[in-house]
Amino acid sequence: MRFLLSTVLALTTAMSAQAGPVNFANGWQEQRLSLFSSNDYSFGQNLGLVSEGSVSIAWSRVNRAEWGTDGASWNWTVEQSVPATDLSIKGGDDRNISLYFVFVPEALAPGLEGANIRSLLGNEDVRIMQYAWGGNHARGQVIRSPYGPSGQGVTIALRQAGTGSFSESVDLAADYARAFGGEKGALVGLAVSGDSDDTDTVIRAAIGGLTLR
Repeated sequence: MRFLLSTVLALTTAMSAQAGPVNFANGWQEQRLSLFSSNDYSFGQNLGLVSEGSVSIAWSRVNRAEWGTDGASWNWTVEQSVPATDLSIKGGDDRNISLYFVFVPEALAPGLEGANIRSLLGNEDVRIMQYAWGGNHARGQVIRSPYGPSGQGVTIALRQAGTGSFSESVDLAADYARAFGGEKGALVGLAVSGDSDDTDTVIRAAIGGLTLR
């Protein structure tokens, strides 16, 4: 984990002249998806995770000042990877690391400001885009989520299963229009997950330098 965090920190420092990263030390908490399954998260300037045959989400609310976010950039590193999977299959969609962006209609955002991640995931007005490192899909492919209310969530493939360190930059507004149609609402939540329970394998990964713009 020390190697992972130092690698991401080096990439983060290279980007710091352009914009400051989201701090993973404050306001983040884990949400278990199963009573007996949990990842090991390290919260700080960067977020590190170890997933050993497990799955869970680390999440945070987004400040009102950033509700209008149209794009994002970040760095991530994977030292140990799950095998390639099909991210469209429920119960067979392990991936190394995903970054979630949670949107709600602007008119509803003030009323959901204090909602927890379970409430947001179960709300039919919520739309979720997750950018994934994992699977065997082409970069940029939009994959309908097999979980939650129909049409609520999509996965956008960025990296196939494997190891390495990369920087990413995404256009949230354009990807939202491509995935759901229309204009995005307010960005009210962020989340990070690692998922290795279906393949019973191990993930060692980290993310940092997250910038909303």
